Amino acid sequence: MSERRPEEPTQQQRDKMAEAARSTAERVRQGESSPEPSLGARLGQIGVLGWAIVLPILLGLIVGRWLDRWLATGVMFSAALIMLGAAAGFWSAWRWMHRHNGGWYNGG
Repeated sequence: MSERRPEEPTQQQRDKMAEAARSTAERVRQGESSPEPSLGARLGQIGVLGWAIVLPILLGLIVGRWLDRWLATGVMFSAALIMLGAAAGFWSAWRWMHRHNGGWYNGG
């Protein structure tokens, strides 16, 4: 029986392997220079984003209910100010994420 020897890789295969090794080494260097945040830091970021959304909504609800009672308009001001609060909260959270875009959030 004849023994089969593995074929030599072509130049194109060697180039692909070298590129894969370079990109892996670069990812390792990037990971060492900017380590991933801890679980506590991530939970803190989630909490900040949650409050950035909830507080404007609650403020809209409180002011809306007060205006509705004062002007006897049913839920007109409450509904409008809740929507306005939600829009302001989501916009604020979006800005916060982009302002702190180093580390775990890189926008893509």
